[in-house]
Amino acid sequence: MSLKYTCPSCGTPLGYEGLCWKCRCEQDRNAALAWTPEQIAEKQQNLIQNIQRLKEMEDPELTDFWQLLSYQDAITPEIQRAALAAEVFWPCEIYYHAPADVRDGLIHALLSAEYSSAASNLMCCLAMQGDDKAMETLLELERNPRPWRKGLYVDPSSYAQIGGWTFDKEGRRTQLTFDTCYPMVKGASSEASPVRIGRARKDTCPHCGGRMADMLVLDGRDERLRFLGLNGILTATCCPSCVGFLKGPAFNRFTLDGGVEIFPSELFDEEEKMDCYVSPEEYKALTENPFVLGKSPVPLFYGCAREDVNTIGGFGNWVQDAEYTTCPQCGKPMKYLAQIQWDTVFDCAEGTLYVEFCPDCQIVSMQHQQT
Repeated sequence: MSLKYTCPSCGTPLGYEGLCWKCRCEQDRNAALAWTPEQIAEKQQNLIQNIQRLKEMEDPELTDFWQLLSYQDAITPEIQRAALAAEVFWPCEIYYHAPADVRDGLIHALLSAEYSSAASNLMCCLAMQGDDKAMETLLELERNPRPWRKGLYVDPSSYAQIGGWTFDKEGRRTQLTFDTCYPMVKGASSEASPVRIGRARKDTCPHCGGRMADMLVLDGRDERLRFLGLNGILTATCCPSCVGFLKGPAFNRFTLDGGVEIFPSELFDEEEKMDCYVSPEEYKALTENPFVLGKSPVPLFYGCAREDVNTIGGFGNWVQDAEYTTCPQCGKPMKYLAQIQWDTVFDCAEGTLYVEFCPDCQIVSMQHQQT
């Protein structure tokens, strides 16, 4: 069946008149990036005055919050204090790096909590605040659990991961995210870039027979990527068809000269076969996508407001829960590196591919989430 309309911006066939969802997202983002200081202040004040509507997921407050956070890095202590006073504990990102008085209020509420649902929300908020006293509180609750712990699936150290960090039983802190974020933007076909999404390979997947792909190739020697601490090339390789069906991550080892050793998946039987859902045309679209590394850093939550943004560093837009892979070699949690939104690079899949790596062991993990 042919579709009656096309997107006036990109030409995508549509069953309705107007912009496609990706062009609509881009239009909204560009509008938010162009806000004047007066517009930002007006939206901040409205959020403070109507903070309960954020908890109830009402617009314009919900959309304004994510755009203020993700595109303008403009969530102020006054907004955080208003949220605490109104007992608004969702979304937890509102408390990112909140000041000490807000942190102390979160700690008081958490230590006074009677039920696991309230404690869960408050630990997420405290994880986003993330300073040493926040860690001391979560560590104490891990060592000496409250009764509500029986109603939760994971320990406080796992909740800390929501804020991009965690700790071990001895109280040693590990940072899981980078404090810099770059977007992937659409460039010219011939434009050089130190980051490439979807480089073609000749080898095939042992489970579906489809072609493997270097889903992310990143040259850490570029000045923009120095924050990663990689003096060479990181390559993340997987089967773009099968990775979405795994019950865990796909792994490979990388060498800084560009080499790759692909780990066999333990989640498939040796002779188990899958259908390949990536057609040759879709593979071509994936490996010829126009994305290049942006020229300037953006706010850390830039990739979290909408599902059409690919980013390096910062925070991921987790579809389900924040999930930091354990390195299969050293057993330490891996660091979050990048997110690739599948339907920005081809049309046969939805959801997000999250790329993490262990700097010590030079191992990459790739895992898929979707609604």
